[in-house]
Amino acid sequence: MSAAFDTLATAQDLEAAGIERRHAEAIAKAINHGDERTATKADLEQLRAATKADLARVAAGLDGLRSELGTMRWAIGLLAAFVFAIGLRIFGLL
Repeated sequence: MSAAFDTLATAQDLEAAGIERRHAEAIAKAINHGDERTATKADLEQLRAATKADLARVAAGLDGLRSELGTMRWAIGLLAAFVFAIGLRIFGLL
């Protein structure tokens, strides 16, 4: 967890350094909002875990597809053999 950011003190410091008050306040707010959007280590770990789970699901889907393609090759091979045999029978070669 990050420490609290003091926007008032930052704006006052910027104003003391010669930056116009409204610009100093805008800069301090922008810095504070940027801190809120910074990813933490926990955020990154959560994203990593989700990505690993997604990759595992994709890999499992590819394994299933590979298995189905192997089965389809056998079916297509048998169908081709039957069509060839029927063709030979039609032309009187069998």
